[in-house]
Amino acid sequence: MKRIFFLGIVVFAVLCVANPSFGEDRTYRLEVLQVTDIEPFEQSYQGFLQELEKNGIVKGTNLTVNRRIVDFDVEKGGLWKKVGVLMRIKKEAGEIVDARPDLVLTIGTPATKYAKDKIISAGIPLVFSSVAIPEAAGCKSLTESGPGFTGATLYMDMKDILQIVRLAFPTLKTFGMVHTDDDNAVAQVEEAKAKAPAVGMTVISKEIDKKDSVVPGAQELIDQGAEAFAVPLDTYYGLRNYEAPNELKELTLPLSIPVISLALMKVPGGIVYIGSDFGIIGTLAGQHATKILKDGVEPGSLPILKQEELKILVDTKQMQALNMQLPMEILQLAQAVQ
Repeated sequence: MKRIFFLGIVVFAVLCVANPSFGEDRTYRLEVLQVTDIEPFEQSYQGFLQELEKNGIVKGTNLTVNRRIVDFDVEKGGLWKKVGVLMRIKKEAGEIVDARPDLVLTIGTPATKYAKDKIISAGIPLVFSSVAIPEAAGCKSLTESGPGFTGATLYMDMKDILQIVRLAFPTLKTFGMVHTDDDNAVAQVEEAKAKAPAVGMTVISKEIDKKDSVVPGAQELIDQGAEAFAVPLDTYYGLRNYEAPNELKELTLPLSIPVISLALMKVPGGIVYIGSDFGIIGTLAGQHATKILKDGVEPGSLPILKQEELKILVDTKQMQALNMQLPMEILQLAQAVQ
């Protein structure tokens, strides 16, 4: 009996040496970094935390979270303001390295793109969420990130999106996209322009500053023949209590010009929404974070995850406001905006 007891102690000691967290309750430390505080990013953050909780990592119990949000006020301007944002991101990244968390979650492309190198080089695992084009954030491809980091992308093949737009608006030839220098938006607009001709459409665009009203740019595109507008994945549209989409609605509604949102967020005036769900993308990022934290999986070995099925929403109230009837084919595929 004494021999068995002694053997048990030896086995326990060996396990404790091999895995310091064995035999004790571990508290995980998480740092979160994002640029701008908008509703979709909050959805992604909550989806991430909920996935961790499902796997026994619970904020306030065995998880401490320090969330860093670079306020949008510092980017309401031109080049120098943008430089200021980049400096803020790099400063926050340095403080995160000093804090030595178990894992870092970056939400959005700028936070991921400009903070990851410093964090990864310090040996701290990084998981990203709400990045539309992984390559724009420094990933090797749409499916492979690189050593030390991984994540979940909002990426949607623009050809698939445009085919849905064609299904909803069979006669649409030209649509406009007003955007800022937001990394996600620029990449999405460029892809839309490249792939639109394959479905018989043309995309025209206008880049503006984040501080600017959307109206002059949108009016310019209307004058050039825009028959509809597509709102890209651009943080600009979520700022200042959705000021930009409200202005776009006031301009387009009297002209019976439909607005299509490529972001599943509140877009006043939007009639059709096509895209990935920010909450689901956060959940997918949480799946990777769980494997890294609990199983010690190397982040770079985990593929970039994405939502497999595009989500389509239709706002029937906006259909009535525009006095517009969408084809039954799209109504059968879509869910109603709540």
